[in-house]
Amino acid sequence: MGKRKSAAKPPPKKRMDKLDTVFSCPFCNHGSSVECRIDMKNLIGEASCRICQENFSTTVNALTEPIDIYSEWIDECERVNTVEGDDDA
Repeated sequence: MGKRKSAAKPPPKKRMDKLDTVFSCPFCNHGSSVECRIDMKNLIGEASCRICQENFSTTVNALTEPIDIYSEWIDECERVNTVEGDDDA
């Protein structure tokens, strides 16, 4: 009689890489000068530049990450620039 086959172990789970928490400033273009902080108690996320003192704040939820706050800031900058560009024409 033969041996019983042992059950194969499942492959190890891949670890997700950590997302960045510091970014480059859209105003002064200084690399890694924008730091994002999330205040879950007050549901506020804030991104601020240490060099030019520009800042942006937005509401957050339980799933919000620092990259989300920075992306919203960039989107808001682009939206303001396109509105100002339309007014000049």
